[in-house]
Amino acid sequence: MSLATALRTGDLTQLPGKRDEDWRWTDLRGLLRTLPPAAPALDVSGLAPGVFAGLADETLVLASGQETVSLDLAAGAERAVALRVVSRDGALAGSVRIRVGAGAKLRLFETYEGDDSAYVTHAAISLVLDAGAMVERVVLAADGANGVTVSEADVTLAAGSEFGQTVLTSGARRQRLETRFAHPGASATVRADGAYLLADKRHADLTTVADHLGAEGVTSQLTKGVVRDQARGVFQGRIIVEEGADQTDARMGHHALILSDQAEVDARPELLIFADDVQCAHGNTVGALDEEALFYMRQRGLPEADARSLLIEAFVGEVVDRIWNEAARDVARDWIAARLRGGR
Repeated sequence: MSLATALRTGDLTQLPGKRDEDWRWTDLRGLLRTLPPAAPALDVSGLAPGVFAGLADETLVLASGQETVSLDLAAGAERAVALRVVSRDGALAGSVRIRVGAGAKLRLFETYEGDDSAYVTHAAISLVLDAGAMVERVVLAADGANGVTVSEADVTLAAGSEFGQTVLTSGARRQRLETRFAHPGASATVRADGAYLLADKRHADLTTVADHLGAEGVTSQLTKGVVRDQARGVFQGRIIVEEGADQTDARMGHHALILSDQAEVDARPELLIFADDVQCAHGNTVGALDEEALFYMRQRGLPEADARSLLIEAFVGEVVDRIWNEAARDVARDWIAARLRGGR
């Protein structure tokens, strides 16, 4: 069952729902009583520059009327690419295929841009790294409050390849940003980070699955969340160490702040280990702002709202600091600061 199948067939029974274990906190079947028609074709030439326009060598747009995007990066090449997923009133089912040749380097700056309409979007993304390739994927998801978005990325690594990911989101009516890694071991490394900043009734689901298939692989994951009002944050992280994947080093952490009585965080970190001689750990905490630190800052003249914003920005900042590209870090910090000031 999947949103992609439901959009293709019009069959609502194909939507995942709360009876599906991996979707129980992001119920689409109970939410969507009808599926919208396909969105009108979008004139992408009229789009304003995206937030990463100044960092990218080229821009690719996934939108209605332009539902397929592909990129092949030759061995040894280096490129910065902005990928914009643009949602407007109606349904969009699109696919992105990216291959990064041996020893090549790709900086992928990905944005989800939705208006205020009740759209439904599904993006299927395939990323294949050849031996020794390096990819950094930075995702800023600014969906509309009435939108429904599901992004499913499949990342396949090769020996010695390196993949870094940071997903930052302000949620939507219903949103799931999922990444699945086929990890070969063989000195390949994965960093899979994320942060959600949710207010009002917004919902965000950050789901990852890292499947270690061979020996000597590394996965590091850090996710942080902040929810207020009636928002709901979901974190699901699963690391699988298959039989024979010895000397795997895999670590996962999820930490969230709940800033109101009606907000909710659901977290499920999982380690499934079928090999010996591994170093694996996970941690999960959910709490409130440090009242002592807040009191200390207010005693020194900071208004409460400013003090709270600074504490939250510092809390989430650990995720941003792990972004490799300095210019992308600056964009991410500005994006977070804008949302803490009340932007969408």
